[in-house]
Amino acid sequence: MTLTHHEFWNVLHGMVLGGVFLLAFAGGLEALYSLRPEVVSGRGIRDRVGRMKVGVVAMAVAAWGTVLTGTWVVYPWYREEVATSAKTVLLSDPSTAGWHTFGMEWKEHLAWMSPILATVVAFIVVYYGMSLVRHDRIRKTAITLFALAFLFAVIAGALGALINKTASAN
Repeated sequence: MTLTHHEFWNVLHGMVLGGVFLLAFAGGLEALYSLRPEVVSGRGIRDRVGRMKVGVVAMAVAAWGTVLTGTWVVYPWYREEVATSAKTVLLSDPSTAGWHTFGMEWKEHLAWMSPILATVVAFIVVYYGMSLVRHDRIRKTAITLFALAFLFAVIAGALGALINKTASAN
């Protein structure tokens, strides 16, 4: 089994970097949600915050890696002005043109929200650290931003997978 140059970058963009971000979300959400004094003890909070700092920073890095490789490596191939590019293939058939005019246009803008929000959450966790236990409003804000980062990543990832599948089927 071998991968072409384009396939390698698509796998790195969507499955490796994007997959790491999406799979790590459940752990990060659980860590943020349970960071309450009635749920964990003092030593548990210290251990949990240390792991959470590493996890949310890694997630922000994965989100940035996904968007940067998508924008500057994968997307230029998508929009090439050649007959075989995915954009050209999609726009050549009125039944699939909507995948580009709605799906890809939405994806390329929405996807940027995920790393921005993930970075804000990483900053909040690193800056507040153990004091997040005392600042319930900030912890809940971080949870909301974290969930939004995940939602935007899921939408962008789903659109990317569907667009890729539709373009390669035609």
